[in-house]
Amino acid sequence: MSSAPARDALTELAPLLRVQPELEDFCRFGGTWTSGHDSAPHGVAYFHIVTRGRCQLDRPGNEPLELTEGDVLVLPHGDSHAVRSRRRNQYAAEPFLVEFENSIRKKSIANTPIETELVCGRLHFEAAAKSLIASVLPNVIVLRASSGASLERYRALMSVIQDELDSARQGSLAIATDIASALFVMLLRNYLEEQQVAESGLLKLLADRITSRAVQAMVREPAKAWTLDDLANVAATSRATLVRAFRKTSGFAPLAFLSELRLGLAHHRLQSGRDPIAKIAVDVGFQSEAAMSRAFYRRFGVRPGASRKLAMSADGDA
Repeated sequence: MSSAPARDALTELAPLLRVQPELEDFCRFGGTWTSGHDSAPHGVAYFHIVTRGRCQLDRPGNEPLELTEGDVLVLPHGDSHAVRSRRRNQYAAEPFLVEFENSIRKKSIANTPIETELVCGRLHFEAAAKSLIASVLPNVIVLRASSGASLERYRALMSVIQDELDSARQGSLAIATDIASALFVMLLRNYLEEQQVAESGLLKLLADRITSRAVQAMVREPAKAWTLDDLANVAATSRATLVRAFRKTSGFAPLAFLSELRLGLAHHRLQSGRDPIAKIAVDVGFQSEAAMSRAFYRRFGVRPGASRKLAMSADGDA
């Protein structure tokens, strides 16, 4: 199966994949250790980058996942988990030494040779992505250092993110956010191209012949007055088959996915540009500014104009 159409769809969806990075820990461990993480709030993803050695990821109800140097792990749903040493049957871990350097928490274990190093943190999805994107991503995304992807590219991006967040210079948060968003899309692309896409989620929507055609059509022409018949024709399948495929993969019916897509695009336009709200409403497929305002308020709990003001205020504080 060619992956080119999926890459095209990812390009179109990229504005809805924006994340705000939060680098939390730089861990340098040896011996027997366990670092536990509780469930994160909705719209927050965990990530771990193994920069040295090996470790193991434990998630309740799942088999342990081995990670090695160069692997990048993302848990899009912020599931509770533990990262630990690979030594078996020794869950009694050594206590951590914790110190802070600028905004980064450094963890280590006293009098123990360093065997594993990790960069750990969170990715905060923007409001527009919380249901449309975050809810349909797979439970785990892993970019393997052995997958052929250039490890140095990812290390360089993460280094820039960390430097920007530590510098506290003007615009540093905006720069770090954009780079983290690019890194996240690169992770999705590599996963889609080089892994066996077996999990449910957005990646399967884009990889599946039926749903991918419909998703791409909606993304490219969100303002079109799509009907279920139209989308079924684009996907070259029946209406019932298309609905079943969408529901099985994402939990959304096709037209519900379209509604979320339009709201996500509107949210992004309001946050990132200065086009009149009425123009945005028409461009993304609403019949009027009032119709978009009602739907926007139901979805985000705020009117479009207020959302834009909040974004402008946040930019001014950066």
